[in-house]
Amino acid sequence: EVQLQASGGGLVQPGGSLRLSCSASGFIFSDYPMTWIRQAPGKGFEWVSVINPGGSAVNYLDSVKGRFTITRDDAANTLYFQMNSLRSEDTAVYFCVRGAGIYEYWGQGTEVTVSS
Repeated sequence: EVQLQASGGGLVQPGGSLRLSCSASGFIFSDYPMTWIRQAPGKGFEWVSVINPGGSAVNYLDSVKGRFTITRDDAANTLYFQMNSLRSEDTAVYFCVRGAGIYEYWGQGTEVTVSS
């Protein structure tokens, strides 16, 4: 059974940082690209970042470039998302998702609230 368990969300002040983690199991993690998708309150899903198998290629939503960093540890079956210089508009539930373009399996999401 494929499982994706995201953690690390919370309440942070504008300008602060958070590191999200996503623990994967039930599949060969190193074989798959992984994606972070977010959903702000009352809004639709928004693609944020993707990393290829092995981690040699990444891509970001323009509004998070230079602030967020996606990485992976294939030995630990874990996806990470370092979020710096957080803004109120980053407030959302963040989902780790297996795949790129086709999103077959989603984690339960971790909530990030940026507020003073």
